[in-house]
Amino acid sequence: QADRGPGADPEAAPYRPGPTYTAVKMPTPPRDHIVWSLLTFLYCNPCCLGLAAVIYSIKARDRKMVGDLEGAQRHGSTAYSLNATALMILMVIGLIIILCSCIRVLIFKLSDSP
Repeated sequence: QADRGPGADPEAAPYRPGPTYTAVKMPTPPRDHIVWSLLTFLYCNPCCLGLAAVIYSIKARDRKMVGDLEGAQRHGSTAYSLNATALMILMVIGLIIILCSCIRVLIFKLSDSP
């Protein structure tokens, strides 16, 4: 009776426990933002921030491949900050251009009015 489960029928087959599974939570790899850095480098590269972001993204990817997740997180965070700063500069420049164009059109229309 020792090899049977509790409350099992004495005529039933012996109890054999199944495999035991253990869930292991793997750390998520840090993001390197390489695509965003490349787009920043190609399309909006104010003050060479796009180039710096690409360099830090590549460093983050290299650190991730070596297994240094802390270094990859640090470099990825720097690339993110550089990309966000470049995007903000581009947005401010775009807003200034739009505002200047609107003001110019308004001044032109007002000066042509009798």
